Amino acid sequence: MPARLFLVPTPLDFGCAETVPLRQVLPDGTIATAAGLTHWICENAKSARAFLKRVGEVQPLAATMQEQQIQELPRDVHKKGDHGPGSFDAKPLLQAALDGHDIGLLSEAGMPAVADPGSSVVRAAHELGVQVVPLVGPVSILLALAASGLNGQNFAFVGYLPQDAAARVQRINDLEALALRTGQAQIFIETPYRNLALWQALVQRLKPTTRIAVATALTLPAAQCRSAAASAWKAQPAPVNNDVPAVFAIGP
Repeated sequence: MPARLFLVPTPLDFGCAETVPLRQVLPDGTIATAAGLTHWICENAKSARAFLKRVGEVQPLAATMQEQQIQELPRDVHKKGDHGPGSFDAKPLLQAALDGHDIGLLSEAGMPAVADPGSSVVRAAHELGVQVVPLVGPVSILLALAASGLNGQNFAFVGYLPQDAAARVQRINDLEALALRTGQAQIFIETPYRNLALWQALVQRLKPTTRIAVATALTLPAAQCRSAAASAWKAQPAPVNNDVPAVFAIGP
């Protein structure tokens, strides 16, 4: 029988100036499983080693850092995604599982394969008969949704909005129309250095009664989750800046 593929969530503080104690964001069971693995598929090997170092400070690793077998997903997978027809074939990355070794899948922050690369690995595992085991840990888009006051029974995560200003405005208009027609909350993210541009477009373009929610620095001491109508936001300073990860959501 093939071994298992564990989806190992990581803290949401990647790239932030401060970090949180691992046990504040990951349960002991997740930490113990991560400590016991010696084979990994990851988004970035450097950040994977940094995560394993933090795990090792809590619980001894089953292998030294030099002995850990770490494979990176190709860079194209990060840029173009790894789902849909003709996407990356991850089966060769899972050879260790076919040889009897449990494998961990890591992203740089949060749950792999959710708003991050990794779905191709999960899909390949199913096709090869490798058991997929998701572990408990933070998922930023769900934490933000729960704190938003928007529709948690009907929602969609739509990834990144266009970088081009005109295309971004059109996408915002389309998402608002869908949200107001169906009641479905629309959730999206942005790279930190474009947070303010996206925020300004939302406040300026959405209807006055459309609700805008933003969650920043989730699980960190400076975490904020705020939600108000677009008209109310116009009279307030922007609740987001360009140096922290943020999740945005809109809806009626």
